[in-house]
Amino acid sequence: MTSTSTVQAGHAWEELVTTALLGTDRRTPPVSASGREAPVALLDAAAVETVRRRAGLRPVRAAAGPQPAAPDGRPPLPPAAARRLATLLTDRPGTGGGRRGTAPDLMELLPQWLALANRHGYAAPPETLPALLDAARGRTDLRTAALTFAGTRALWLARLNTDWRFALRAAPGGGSALPGPDEPERVRRLWQEGLFAERVALLTALRAQDAPAARELLASTWSTERAEDRLMFLDSLRTGLEAADEPFLEGALSDRSRNVRSTAAELLSALPTSALAGRMARRATACVAVDRTGDTPTIVVEAPHECDPGMERDGVQPKAPAGRGERSWWLGQLVEAAPLDAWSARLGGRSPEEVVALPVADDWQAELHGAWCRAAVRQRDPSWSRALLGAPVTPEAGGPGAVSLAERAKLLATLDADERAEWVAGFIGTHGLSEAFQLLGVCDVPWAPPLGRAVVDALDIARDAGSYPWSFSGVMGLAERCLDPDEAARLEPLTAATEEPEDAAPGAGGYWAEAFQRLATTLRLRATMRAELAPPGGVGAS
Repeated sequence: MTSTSTVQAGHAWEELVTTALLGTDRRTPPVSASGREAPVALLDAAAVETVRRRAGLRPVRAAAGPQPAAPDGRPPLPPAAARRLATLLTDRPGTGGGRRGTAPDLMELLPQWLALANRHGYAAPPETLPALLDAARGRTDLRTAALTFAGTRALWLARLNTDWRFALRAAPGGGSALPGPDEPERVRRLWQEGLFAERVALLTALRAQDAPAARELLASTWSTERAEDRLMFLDSLRTGLEAADEPFLEGALSDRSRNVRSTAAELLSALPTSALAGRMARRATACVAVDRTGDTPTIVVEAPHECDPGMERDGVQPKAPAGRGERSWWLGQLVEAAPLDAWSARLGGRSPEEVVALPVADDWQAELHGAWCRAAVRQRDPSWSRALLGAPVTPEAGGPGAVSLAERAKLLATLDADERAEWVAGFIGTHGLSEAFQLLGVCDVPWAPPLGRAVVDALDIARDAGSYPWSFSGVMGLAERCLDPDEAARLEPLTAATEEPEDAAPGAGGYWAEAFQRLATTLRLRATMRAELAPPGGVGAS
């Protein structure tokens, strides 16, 4: 030490720190030196105090180290795929605006890469787990696939790092193995003593394996559960909903909670043979009839004049939202909860297409068709969905009942994958891409060839129109992720800059060429990823 003065032994460490922060010219240091010597003396005193404090520590018994993580028995990634994963995880897309260039957005390919890896049943390389968990922490859309791929080692790490605790919350039972139907005592104990999240996870897992056992478990404590918990538990019955659930759900119609009653009624209405569905059918069909007195048969509607206690018990909300008439509000709820099969008998044996084609008197068409749309989605009825969607080439492009893109997308989701793709391809071929984004979102990936061709053709037409590609950036991004990689070769003619029309936006041709180059590059990269993940001797799938 070179100090010319010393601090009194045992002087408060906090006082030394405070003086150093404020400065010796603003606070008198706890040392005998002053003037220019004070700062040096203060630092020397702090050094001495540091040594004294450390020397005074008593050694403690070393804490036990964590138990090793359980081994992952899944096959390891092929080396090329492991290198690709490291590249995907280290990519950081730019935060600024401007042109994207021709380079693929690697982070947007990570979800697809994870889905492929999980499909093949690979184990995550241990060295990639921290970066994988960091990526999943920042993007909730990655979590399910990332945690599946990471396996039990991710849960082991999550217990050691609070930044990754989301993995424990996302895993059933907080990462602990949940008991199955063959362990009734463990099931009973966890159900009675577990945390709420553990109980939800247990009920959900048990419902997927043994629906009657899950229903009996829920019934055993139903009357003692809190209303908000009953609502969450009741929602688990959507999985594997069956006719045997009806007695329990019928009892829930008398629950103290309005939300529980409403959910129970919704579930019962999805069972076309339930007693509630029958009651709703009688109420709804009493409001609708065919008038044959004119030149053209016409549907006439007489909406309910009151919402009686029976209707309320069956889930009809008596108070209409702002801007809605009470009678139309009640009618819509009755129709959407009634089995769709009841309408053919009520309306002269007509098919769904024939029913939807009938004119509706007194401006009731939007309300009636909208309720049929909701019923078709709830009951997963493809024949009614087709009728309400109509042909994609019609001027309204959504059918008489689909009054919004969101409703069209929901109706499309009830059709099989090929039919969905064909309908959306027809829509795009007639109406272009301006309203197609939501509809494309319900189509299976990779897009079927007719749909992929329709999208590419529509993008080419948009380029010829002379606009900038940024107006179609959402669809272009979907195409990068959803087009079949085998379509890359078909895009090559579009990657060259073309002569711009006189009325085109300045530089639009070059921007479009760049966008198509990025699309083709991304598709080739996806094809490479698919090949890298394919097991030896196997064939990968997009």
